[in-house]
Amino acid sequence: MKVLIVEDEADLQSILIDFLAREKYSYDAVRTYADASEKIALYDYDCILLDITLPDGSGFKLLDELNEVNKTEGVIIISARNSIDDKIKGLNLGADDYLTKPFHLSELNARIQAVIRRKKFDMSRKITFANIEIDLSQLLAKVNGYQVSLTKKEFDILQHLIANKNIVVSKNSLLEYIWGDYVDNSLSVDLLSTHLKNLKRKLKQADATVEIRNVYGVGYQIAEL
Repeated sequence: MKVLIVEDEADLQSILIDFLAREKYSYDAVRTYADASEKIALYDYDCILLDITLPDGSGFKLLDELNEVNKTEGVIIISARNSIDDKIKGLNLGADDYLTKPFHLSELNARIQAVIRRKKFDMSRKITFANIEIDLSQLLAKVNGYQVSLTKKEFDILQHLIANKNIVVSKNSLLEYIWGDYVDNSLSVDLLSTHLKNLKRKLKQADATVEIRNVYGVGYQIAEL
């Protein structure tokens, strides 16, 4: 997953860069409207973190540019401005979320994950990987056409891993995706291990041609056998 940071405040940009790198995101970072406009024209991103007050232009105008060229990046506005008018304007221009500074990085990560998840799955309510099919509208998982009985947490873990099949998902990222703001690391790490163990067992019993790999010290990745 690749994120574009558009933030002119040097200290905050540095914090965001360190955080995204730690969570294993790819990223680009710019501080001006002109540089952001150039990046948007040249590259595709999964999510854009957009400050609306830039030294040489407005983040709102960047939203207009995205609309003009039919780009589908998820956009989270991050702003010190807590005006309801700004929030309404940003959302009406196509932003997916609006986060007021200061904010917790764990909350930002949960919102990034939510935006990327919506963007990836909005076009299709069914996704496939290897011989697994996931029906998002009915919250069903099938292997070779046969339903696999999963708990809600097991389904969420499988969906999240498949959505990010090309990268290693960090343990913290998976915890925050599954439990959101209610993460209690002292308890949730053990619960996550249990859910993963049960999910692996059920997929193996169903003859799924995938493997959920534990990447030591980093996190997890699903791969086709």
